[in-house]
Amino acid sequence: MAKRAQLPIALTIAGSDSGGGAGIQADLKTFAALGLHGTSALTCITAQNPRGVRGLQAIRPALVTAQIEAVFAALPPAAVKTGMLYSAAIIRAVAAFFSGRNRPPLVVDPVMVATSGAPLLKANAVQALTRELLPRAVLTTPNLDETAILVGTQPTTVEAMRAAAREVVRRYGCAALIKGGHLRGGRTAVDIFNDGEQELLLEAPVVRGIGTHGTGCTYSAAIAGELARGRTLPDAVVAAKQFVTQAIAQSQRAARHDVLNSFWR
Repeated sequence: MAKRAQLPIALTIAGSDSGGGAGIQADLKTFAALGLHGTSALTCITAQNPRGVRGLQAIRPALVTAQIEAVFAALPPAAVKTGMLYSAAIIRAVAAFFSGRNRPPLVVDPVMVATSGAPLLKANAVQALTRELLPRAVLTTPNLDETAILVGTQPTTVEAMRAAAREVVRRYGCAALIKGGHLRGGRTAVDIFNDGEQELLLEAPVVRGIGTHGTGCTYSAAIAGELARGRTLPDAVVAAKQFVTQAIAQSQRAARHDVLNSFWR
């Protein structure tokens, strides 16, 4: 028998999306599209479709930890991402695990509010996120609304995004990818990456008229996936930007809804 290839492994710690467009489902599709074996630790179950979140149930923090430990025991990931964590207790459980030695790079997507406006992070959990989890991450990937919560002001220009990225690095000790997809009036989707040593401006044409549910999840999963494949952090961010841009540009339809095409390649 020919020797079989070893797949890199990545882990997502996030909530589910029963509509399949975001959350754990989007992350696992992204990992698969990048040639990875995707593993998961579920933090919340949501009743959700492209129109909105109808309900959610958080998983007990001890069970979140047990899922992570089970993955690391048999399928140690080369990179990890977090998505919806929801509560301070779950955040603390994840942070406690990643306070251990020899942990792989952690990408934190600070999921706070759904595209539909539904809150996905309890108000009292922000402090746990910023004080306990971000300092253990290699990168955080806030959109403009999330950036406003992290640094106290919402960027409205590219220059303000640059300043916000520097401030995230200064305050929390991890690299920042400020996603400017919601900047008004722009013809390009501009993101700013800063790791304290270098800054990158990433641009792609705005694709008009397409729903982008799950874009943030897919973007951060692609970064973690590229890290698991051995790329440096800046290279992983650049590759992930290209990946998510094409997933949007080559999106498909399911029923009457746009869905990202993670398998565009």
